[in-house]
Amino acid sequence: MGRPVEPLALVSGIDIVFFDAGETLLHPHPSFPELFARTVQNKGHDVSVEDATEVQLRLAPHLVELAEDTGVENPSLQAEDSLRFWSFLYRRLLKELGIEDEELVSALYATFSDISSYALFDDVLPALQRLESAGYRLGLISNFEGWLEEMLVELEIGHLFEVRIVSGAEGVEKPNPRIYELALERAGAEAQAAVHVGDSPAMDVEPAAAAGMRAVLLDRLGRYGDHPGTVISSLDQLAGVVADLARKPLDPSVPSARPRGDSPARPRRRRR
Repeated sequence: MGRPVEPLALVSGIDIVFFDAGETLLHPHPSFPELFARTVQNKGHDVSVEDATEVQLRLAPHLVELAEDTGVENPSLQAEDSLRFWSFLYRRLLKELGIEDEELVSALYATFSDISSYALFDDVLPALQRLESAGYRLGLISNFEGWLEEMLVELEIGHLFEVRIVSGAEGVEKPNPRIYELALERAGAEAQAAVHVGDSPAMDVEPAAAAGMRAVLLDRLGRYGDHPGTVISSLDQLAGVVADLARKPLDPSVPSARPRGDSPARPRRRRR
């Protein structure tokens, strides 16, 4: 028998659980390499899923530099900045494959800006339902263009989030702690009574902790084995972890418990 879910919110003292969106709740479907390769193939280029995967992995260690090279600081805030930012990255991926094709760059941007190109991870709906039935409120804090709101409705989870803070609508992006403080204000919640769950130490865990929140790193691919804070590999683990978190005081010696006002360095960009 598993632990009962009904009393979790009552014993934990935690009121609301916030989530990141991209790569936490939703992902390109069936995957980024598959969508990328399919779009490229449709434009007459011979690129396999394996080719796309290899290029993605090759460039992954250089994403910080690539993001800086775009010249766009906050790509989700304005449509033209989003277009410029993502087009630069798609152009760079294509260059690695020996392809120069501006029409294809536009086609890739259209593909990854299409709501139908995204799906929920299998563990999302059960995890949200379990938290909700246990008495927790749910919220969302995401770096995403404004059309995320419509996508959440299409994916049939928008109604589950009492508070939705989307950078493209609010004019502030992670890792600025202000976006987390705004979420707390909208929720009417104390920071110590809130948890944020996301897939990036720098984009999610550190800035959430800088705002005084509890933070959980979702490491689906096992990339952060040395992370000193709270880590889960699936949202199936989350309800129990949230209850356990509230029984522990924040530890200021842990990087994920950064003091309020000490803003983390700007990390790599990720969404699509």
